[in-house]
Amino acid sequence: MPDVTIRACTTTDELRQAAGAIVHYFGRDRPDDAWVERWLTVFELERMLAAVEGGGAIVGGAGAFSFRLTVPGGAALPAAGVTVVGVLPTHRRRGILRSMMRTQLDDARARGEQLAVLWASEETIYGRYGYGLASLALKLEVDKAHNAFRPGVETPGSVRLVDAELAAEQIPPIYDAVQRATPGMYERNVAWWKHRMLADPENFRFGGGPKQFAVLELDGRPAAYAIYRLHVSFGDLGPETVVRTLEVMADTSEATASIWRYLLDVDWTKTVSAGLLPVDHPLMLLLARPNYAKPTLSDALWVRLVDVGGALSGRTYADGAAVVFEVRDEFCPWNAGRWRLEGGSASRTDDAPDVALDVSDLASVYLGGFTFRALHRAGRVEELREGALYGADAIFRTDGAPWCPEIF
Repeated sequence: MPDVTIRACTTTDELRQAAGAIVHYFGRDRPDDAWVERWLTVFELERMLAAVEGGGAIVGGAGAFSFRLTVPGGAALPAAGVTVVGVLPTHRRRGILRSMMRTQLDDARARGEQLAVLWASEETIYGRYGYGLASLALKLEVDKAHNAFRPGVETPGSVRLVDAELAAEQIPPIYDAVQRATPGMYERNVAWWKHRMLADPENFRFGGGPKQFAVLELDGRPAAYAIYRLHVSFGDLGPETVVRTLEVMADTSEATASIWRYLLDVDWTKTVSAGLLPVDHPLMLLLARPNYAKPTLSDALWVRLVDVGGALSGRTYADGAAVVFEVRDEFCPWNAGRWRLEGGSASRTDDAPDVALDVSDLASVYLGGFTFRALHRAGRVEELREGALYGADAIFRTDGAPWCPEIF
C-alpha cells in the first residue's frame, strides 16, 4: 500500500473529496458545489485535513470549526469543533484516522485552542485519542393524550410564526442569552444562522415539511423560539403527524413553559418528538405524566482537553480549595504529569497527587456533566488521598447540566 500523507486541503475539489469519506457512510453522493459554497461560509478551508494516498487519491478527511465554547462560569474558550471525520472502507485499520487525529490536535494546540469537541458517530472511537463523554442528551416523545402540564403552570405571552428573514432578527439574541450561561454551547455568527440554522435545503428535510419558525413574545419582546418540522401522516382514525423539534430555546422559565405549551398543542398532530435536550430540561418537571414522554438518554458532546493547564484555568469553580491531579495523556504527552488546581488557576507541581486519572476522564467532569465520584464508582478514577474525590466534586460543582443543542 502506498504511503498516506495527512495535509490541509488547498482546493474546493479536495474539500469535496475529503468530506466524501464520511458522506459515503450516510449513503449519499459526494458533496456538490452548492454544499461547498454553503459550507465555506462557516468553515475555513485549511481546517479540512485530507488523507492523500501516494497516487493522489483522497481516502479520508477530518475537519474542525473554529468555535468559542462556553465553559462553567461563562467564559468562551477557543475550541476545535471536530466534524466530518471519516476514512473510506477500503482503507480501514491502516492508522489513517490516528494520523489525522494527531495532525488535528497538533494544529489545535498551535492555534491556541484549549479544547476540542465533537459528536461521536461511534462512541468507541474517540476515547483512544483523549476525548471523554462530557454531556448526555435527553429525548422525549410526548403523545397528545398525555401532554398536560402539572396544575398551576402559567403560560403567558403569544406565539407568532415568522419567516426566515424575521427569524434572523428575533431568534439569535435569545440563543445568545442562553449560550452565555450554558456550558457546552458555542457562539454563532450571522453566517452560521443564515446557512445552517435558518437554511432549509430540501435534501435535509428527511421526510418532513419545511422548517417552521415560531417566536414567543412576552412583555413586548421575543423571549423564546422553536424551530421545528411537521412530519405529516394520517391514519384510519385521524392525524398522526409528528412535530419534530430542531431547536427550542427560551430565556426565562415562563417563556420555556409557554413555547413548549404551544408545541404540544399544535392541531392535527399526535406526538411531539424532542431530542438533544439537556438532562435537566424543565419539560420533565412541567409535564404531569413525564414517564409517558418515554424519556431516553444518549451520549452527546465529547470533550478533549488540548491544553490541560489553559482549559482548567479558563473556567470558574464553586470552591477555591486545592486539588492535585496526576494526569495520564499518552496521545498528547505535553499534558501528562501533575497539575495543581487552586483558586481557579492550574499550574505544574511536584506536590503529591490527590487524584489520578486519564485526560479523557478529566474531560468528562470539565463541563459539569459528570462527577469524580461517579467516575470512581465506574473504576475510572483513583483516589490517592482520602476525601479527595468529595473535595474535587465540591470544586467542580456547576449549577446546571452542560448542553449542546446542535450536532455539528
